Amino acid sequence: MSEESLVPIWPMLVVPTLQILSDGQSRHRREVFDAVADYANVGDEARAETLKSGGTRFEQRMGWALSNLSKAGWVDRPERGRYLITEAGRAALARYPDGFDYGLAKVVFAPFWPEKTKADSAEASPSPQADGVSDPVEVIEDAIARIEARVGDELLDRLRDSHPDFFEQAVVDLLLRMGYGGAAQRGKRIGGTNDEGVDGLIDQDALGIDQVYIQAKRYKEGNNVGREAIQAFVGALHGFGASRGVFLTTSAFTSGAIEYANKVPSRIILIDGSRLVELMIAYRVGVQEEKHFSAVEVDEDYFN
Repeated sequence: MSEESLVPIWPMLVVPTLQILSDGQSRHRREVFDAVADYANVGDEARAETLKSGGTRFEQRMGWALSNLSKAGWVDRPERGRYLITEAGRAALARYPDGFDYGLAKVVFAPFWPEKTKADSAEASPSPQADGVSDPVEVIEDAIARIEARVGDELLDRLRDSHPDFFEQAVVDLLLRMGYGGAAQRGKRIGGTNDEGVDGLIDQDALGIDQVYIQAKRYKEGNNVGREAIQAFVGALHGFGASRGVFLTTSAFTSGAIEYANKVPSRIILIDGSRLVELMIAYRVGVQEEKHFSAVEVDEDYFN
C-alpha cells in the first residue's frame, strides 16, 4: 500500500482464524473478528484504520481471509453469519503452523480462485499489489492514491505558476466548497494593494458577525513560510478585530512558524502545499472526476 499499515495482510490472518475456531465451536462473524484481533495482537490503532471507500481495513482483510478459507473448504458456515472449522481446516492448521505470507498464500489458495483471477495473477508482475493475493479494494485504493499523488504534484505546479489573484480566489473557492460560508456561499477575495494583510474573507453567518480571514502565499518549494509572516498575519487579524484565520501556502511552514501559530491566542490554521492539494482533490476544486469505480460485497445484515 502507499502508506504503511499496522493491520496484518489477510494471509497472516488465516492461521489465527483457524486457531480461534480450532475448539470446534461455531462462532459468529463478529466474534471471530474480535477473537482474531486479540489473538494476533491487532491493537486499537490498527483496528481503527479506515479505507477511503468506507469500513475498516482490519474487517476488510478478515473478510477476505474468511472468504478464502471458505473456498478452500477449511471452514464451513453451518448457519447464517457463523463459522466452523472443518477437518480439512484442522489438517491445514497442522500443516502450516508457521502461517502464510503472500507467496505461500498464492500457491495454496490460487486453485480456489475464479479463472480470471488466476489468469490475471499469472500475467501480473511479482509486485504484491498485482499478485492475485491482495485485497482488490485495497489494490484499487492504492492505484487511486498514486493517481492523486501525481495530480497533486501537477496542481502544486499550476498554483505556483498562477497569478496571485487566481491563487487567492482558488483558496476562497476551496474553503467555500468545504462548507465554510454556509449555504449562501458568503466568501470573497479581498487581496490587492490595499488588502491590509488579508487576502480573503468568509462570513459564517448572514450578518457577517462570525468571520474567517484568509492569507494565501504562492511560494516555490523550499521557500518556506517563516514566523515573521505568521506574526504579520496575526497583526492583521487584530487590526480587523478578528481572532480566527487560515494561512495557506504552496510551500511549507518552518518549525518556528508552526510553534508561534500554536501558542498565540488567535486561532490560526496553517495549511501547507501538501495538505492544500489533498483538500483540493478531496473537495474537487481544480480537478474533475475522470472515472468512477464502485465495489460490492455481500450484505451480511440482509442474510441475518
